[in-house]
Amino acid sequence: MTCHSRSDLGLLALRLGTGAVLVAHGTQKLFGWFGGDGIGGTAQAFEAMGFRPGRPCAIASGLAEAGGGALLALGLAAPAAGAAVAGGMAGATSVHAPNGFFAQSGGFEYPAVLGWTAASIGLMGAGRYSLDRVTCHALDRPWMIPVAFATSAAAAIVVIKRRAEALAADQRGNAADAASAEG
Repeated sequence: MTCHSRSDLGLLALRLGTGAVLVAHGTQKLFGWFGGDGIGGTAQAFEAMGFRPGRPCAIASGLAEAGGGALLALGLAAPAAGAAVAGGMAGATSVHAPNGFFAQSGGFEYPAVLGWTAASIGLMGAGRYSLDRVTCHALDRPWMIPVAFATSAAAAIVVIKRRAEALAADQRGNAADAASAEG
């Protein structure tokens, strides 16, 4: 087996594993599969985490994970899939960042690894054993890489900033409520 073939097999394995994990997480959010809360429960959780409005944010997160994960596993539209997942994981990382890096303390290690892996696949392409190759890279053109990643980064920045503003407003409201209760 040539080195080139081994690299493509390794990339296939990486895509399939990462994609499967992402699809599972996304379908938990969207449909309640695998013990998830479905869109209603996920929307409530997103509201509580400061992602507002919760339902559209939950749908976007679920689609980024399930859709991006499926596309990564298939090796189709690798730049868009990798960018979508990376953007979604940036939002998840913002939730976990106050807890530090490591997952055992509730840190951002896990979403960071998923986002980094997806972004890496999006940058390098899906490889020989992919639908991108079968379709002659119709959805994996060089210009798509900067467009997909810039769009995803801009969306992630907006979502994370809006979340921070919502959390700050909640804290101000809680402080005002506490002050009025005391006096």
